[in-house]
Amino acid sequence: MPDHVEAAARSTVPTFEIADRRAIVQLNRPRHHNRLEPYDLATLQEIFDRIDANPSVRVLLLTGTGKSFSSGFHLGALADRLAGKDEGIDDRDSFERTVDRLEALRIPTVAALNGSVYGGATDLALACDFRIGVEGMRLLMPAARLGIVYYASGIRRYVTRLGVAAAKKLFLTAAPIDAGELLRIGYLDEIVAPDHLMARAEALAAALAANAPLALAGLKRAINETAAGGLDLEALAAVRALCSASEDHAEGVRAWSEKRLPVFTGR
Repeated sequence: MPDHVEAAARSTVPTFEIADRRAIVQLNRPRHHNRLEPYDLATLQEIFDRIDANPSVRVLLLTGTGKSFSSGFHLGALADRLAGKDEGIDDRDSFERTVDRLEALRIPTVAALNGSVYGGATDLALACDFRIGVEGMRLLMPAARLGIVYYASGIRRYVTRLGVAAAKKLFLTAAPIDAGELLRIGYLDEIVAPDHLMARAEALAAALAANAPLALAGLKRAINETAAGGLDLEALAAVRALCSASEDHAEGVRAWSEKRLPVFTGR
């Protein structure tokens, strides 16, 4: 079977599996550079809900198939929506809700960017806590070229995570940015060779999963709220008290004094 026919046959909504306390979510439309269809957004929201409801999951890995991480939201579906032909499949805020849901996950998230990233997919990756990219990848945010003003939470992520100057460069010029510049501005945490990507992402995921789940969730939420300018001090005090009284805190102190690795249970 020719490669393009085989790729088309494999193209589906995002796939999801759990292994070794890790949830692995894979964008799965390689023939179309993993563009995100309306049904993909609904699938991703359902996956994120399932992950948050599963206490055995300690970390999420998000990646893609083929040569690109994702080309963003399907512009054909966008055109259909503007023409009133979406038949109720999509709505104006579905992409923003999907990305916000990813950012709000209680567990740490790692984007393993297997190739270039475009449009709304740039924000999908930015909503993850860590991003590892591959040599030769690039980013393109074409909102200004398409006559689009981006949604509020996406602009907030760009500005708070990358800074005003970088956000203006990416949004206002609509010019492609290479991997080296993405590392310099903080969009990428690391750049690796393509054949090392998943090994490095899984190593980072394992390191994150080895830490205390309650503390990770509390720290992540507090950092994100601080970045957004809305730290909930009462919620922070409550989670600090919860963690201080937890079995995991006692185990962490014992392991530190005994010079061994802790074994956390999330209690």
